[in-house]
Amino acid sequence: MFKLLADAVAYSLLSLSPETKLGQSVNFFIYDLVKIYFLTLIIIAVVAFIRTYLPPHKIKELLGKQRFGLGNFFASLLGAVTPFCSCSSIPIFIGFLEAEIPLGLAFSFIITSPLVNEIVFVLMGSLFGWKVALLYVAAGMFFGIISGLIIGRLKLEKEVILRLGADQAGSGLSLGYLPKTLEGKLQYSLAESIKIFKKLWLFIAAGVALGAGIHGYLPADFFEKYLMVNSWLAVPLATIIGIPIYAGCSSLVPVVFALTVKGVPLGTALALLMSVAGLSLPEMIMLKKVISFKLLAIFVGIVAAGIIIIGYLFNWLGFLL
Repeated sequence: MFKLLADAVAYSLLSLSPETKLGQSVNFFIYDLVKIYFLTLIIIAVVAFIRTYLPPHKIKELLGKQRFGLGNFFASLLGAVTPFCSCSSIPIFIGFLEAEIPLGLAFSFIITSPLVNEIVFVLMGSLFGWKVALLYVAAGMFFGIISGLIIGRLKLEKEVILRLGADQAGSGLSLGYLPKTLEGKLQYSLAESIKIFKKLWLFIAAGVALGAGIHGYLPADFFEKYLMVNSWLAVPLATIIGIPIYAGCSSLVPVVFALTVKGVPLGTALALLMSVAGLSLPEMIMLKKVISFKLLAIFVGIVAAGIIIIGYLFNWLGFLL
């Protein structure tokens, strides 16, 4: 549906050619923008509707009782089975925050979701073999669980900027207010969704526009040119190179395979994949509206460190597989 709309606007209405960089960029922009706007409105409304049956303090209390990282495991597992890119995962992440789900659990989800999903697993298995695919899934989930546990331990809830409580307090509403009738619940959910969307739509558009420009104008040999570095610096370099780029994991797996065929070590190529998926600049632009710069910097630091460690691990395992 989104692809058909993007094609119709870019190639029919605007008469752009799909063979040109401008046409590809505009098509990518329209497709991702409409998709993420739709997800933002729908997912936040659904979470808000569910919240009318489950008071936030009850959710927080239930999840807060999870021991030994079990809550983080389930959040990471949910991330692994949802086929979303980093930017598309943000609406669910916001829904978690609005439901007062512990911060560490929300981050376990948003870290794992773009890295691991069934599409990536199938592609990795068919191109690299199922042993590598299983190891990648295990590494991605472990990474999400540990990162969430670390962020949860740091007690950074005050660094969450997007809070509806303050807005609702002025209007006589609060997160403790739960409508009783079905009509009231639906109206409440829609109002919550629109209120958050108004705060985010411009940042979403800016992030997607940046990603679309990079997607359309990035040279085809860019990765090969800068990653053919046979040294211990290759993994950190791949991680840094991946940050400004915006693409889904599933579209990058064939690129990663092509790089390994050309001689780039597996861990270095996977570091690029994970950086693009989990640390994209468009994602950070969107997250900055939701969390403080301090929490964003901690998130980036933890994720980058984890990507580099996993990259080195897979380079070492490459000699054994």
